[in-house]
Order: sequence, then C-alpha cells, then structure tokens
Amino acid sequence: MLLNTLRVAALALLLVALACSEHPQATAPSAADRIAAQPVTSAASDAEQLARSLALALGDRAFRAHVKRQLDRSPFREHKLPFQRFLAVEDGRGAAALARTTGITTADVTREANRAIPLEMYLPVPEHRRAWAGGDDVLVATAVADHEAPVAFDVRGNRTLLDPERPPATPVIAVVPVETDFSVAPNLIPCLAYCGGGGGGGPTPPPVTPGLYMTKSHFVDDFEGWLKGSPEFEVHILGQKGQTDSLTDYQCAGEKQPTPYYFDQNDLDWSGNVLLFSKVQLDAYNAAHPGQNVRVFVVEDDDTACEIKANRDLLGNLLKAVDGANKSLSAGNDSSSLAGKYFKRASAFQKLWAAIASFFNTNDELVGTAVEDVVVGISYPGYNWIVKGENNATNGWLALSMK
Repeated sequence: MLLNTLRVAALALLLVALACSEHPQATAPSAADRIAAQPVTSAASDAEQLARSLALALGDRAFRAHVKRQLDRSPFREHKLPFQRFLAVEDGRGAAALARTTGITTADVTREANRAIPLEMYLPVPEHRRAWAGGDDVLVATAVADHEAPVAFDVRGNRTLLDPERPPATPVIAVVPVETDFSVAPNLIPCLAYCGGGGGGGPTPPPVTPGLYMTKSHFVDDFEGWLKGSPEFEVHILGQKGQTDSLTDYQCAGEKQPTPYYFDQNDLDWSGNVLLFSKVQLDAYNAAHPGQNVRVFVVEDDDTACEIKANRDLLGNLLKAVDGANKSLSAGNDSSSLAGKYFKRASAFQKLWAAIASFFNTNDELVGTAVEDVVVGISYPGYNWIVKGENNATNGWLALSMK
C-alpha cells in the first residue's frame, strides 16, 4: 500500500537525520526510493510519481485507446486535458487504471493526484500528435521548471532523462504544471479583429479604443522548452512606481486578458490588433508622472499569467545593458500631433531591479524591452520597434502605433 510506503519512507528519513548520514542516490529509483530521497510534498516528486503511474497504465491497449480519444477530442489549444479532472471523470476511470498497474487503491491514486499541484496532460510536440496512433511507442514525461531535463517513463515504467532542448523521436505525453485556463470554453475566447464572414453582412466591428496598439510581432525564438508546448508571449507596460526611481507594471496584454488586451501568439509571428495601453491610461500616467515615460516589455510566461516573475538580477542586468547600448532611449511615449499619431522613443529613467524585491525566481523568460528602430540603427519592413534582451541581443521586433 502507498500509505505504508510513505510511513516507512518518513521513518527512514528521521533515522537518517538522527544518524547524520547521507542517503545514497539510486541511478534508476523506484517510486519508494524517490519518496525516501526527497520530501513527499515536493511538486517534482508528486508529478514524477503520477507520470510513472500513467505510463504504466498506458501498457494496457484499451486504456491507451481511451487516452487517445480524450486527447483528440479536447477542444483546448494543443488538445490539452486537465490531468486531475481526467482521472476523475467517467466514475474515476483514469484513476482506476493507474491503480490497477501500480498496485495501490483508486482512493490512494486520487489522494496523490489531489495533493499534487494542478497538472495538465497533452502531446506538446505537433509531430508527436500527428504520429501517435495509440500504440505502446509512447513516453510520459514531466518537468516542473522550464528547460530542466524532463523525467520520462515508458509503458514498462523504465525511467530516463530526456534532452531539455530537443524532443526524442518517440511520442511524448507531457504531465506538467497547468498553463491553460480550463474554466473558459475555447469558443468564448474573445476576438479583437473583425470576425464576420465575407459577402456583405456580418457584425459591425467594435469601435477602436484610442491608445497604443501592437499590430505585428516577430520573435527569433519561442523561449519555451519543448515539453511546455507553444509559447505564451505577454507584453507589459512598465512605468514609474510612485515618485521613486523604480518601475512597476501598469498593464499587460496576453492570452489570459480580456478584450481589448487579449492576444494569443503561438508561433514566432503574429499579426492582429491588440491594445497595449489606452490613451486614457497613458494620459493619466503622464499627469501623475510628468517627464517620465513607459517601457514596452515582453516576457514568455511560464507561471501566473500577467505577473512578471523573474530573477531580479537578470532583469536588472538586462535593462542596464539595453539602456547602456542605446543611450537610455529605451522607453516611449505619445508624440501625436496634428500631423499624425505616433508612439516615439523617449528616455528611460527608472531601473526595474530596484522595484522587484518581492518578485521571486520562477520561469518567466525575459524576452526583452522594446527600443525604437531609429535608436537601434536597424529596421525590418513593417516593424518600428526592436526587442532587445540580455546583453542587448535582438530577440524580436514589433509594430507599435497610436490610434
């Protein structure tokens, strides 16, 4: 029984601590060894144990066919399924299948799944989704942090570490922390552009909210480990925090945001019409912070939507490098006049590293801060702002305009 195993593991840890000795690490640990080797409440250990149980259950042909059907039917992006809910539906069919192959009760499987962090399951590599026909040529892999080596299991429970940067040829089902909002039906996701059909009728496009818009974006990388699937790019407007020399986050645009701040970029290129900062917001900011300007900052989010969570030293060093290379003209502001509407380069005064003492180190990838192309000295047709990242590297380019 799993509960007996946990009690034995806890007693072993206590005896080890009292004896001040070290626990030897196995090269291919069993489930019990993993529990004894690290705290049973750790997210990584829980996810690994559940991934191994799922892999063993996939040794059964009927259960593989069930999993294949459920994944294929998923209406969510990349055919994702909420893992804990998958185990519970159909009177706990998934939990019962895991229990049969691991020798524990269905109640114990359910208890272990519910104590784990929320997880989702899917085939993150498009080629794997197309290739896997429901056979036993499949791995189940997990990783809590992005870009760490995924721990994978085959249907016999054999454990291996995968390359974090390149997927294997064998199809992989990922069991990873949830990035998807499963509470929102996909067909209810807002559409910013005109969504009507051709041929003369159709709904009238909504009125345009005046403000700063992004109409195109391109990034040189997806900044996402292959096990985590498609990227989740977000664009943040950063400005002066109070009257300090620090920055704070004023507005975010991304896939978890409501209209008109919603946009969903799943590839290196995107085009559309997304509001980044309304004219009302920008005017209020300028009134409260005279002579100050705003940064357009891009992240690839791996955790809580629209909250920048990153190592403050990395973020601070990024801004110092970009400001130093571009004469601190790394911000922008409304420069509209009777001749036209423009969002133009401006001086960046605040340094974000002094404002993020409460941020902690998770997995958001810092793509970079936007600098107008005339400052950088390079340009790309159809774009006017360049995304500069760590060491002032060019990580993408954007089309920004006031409307």
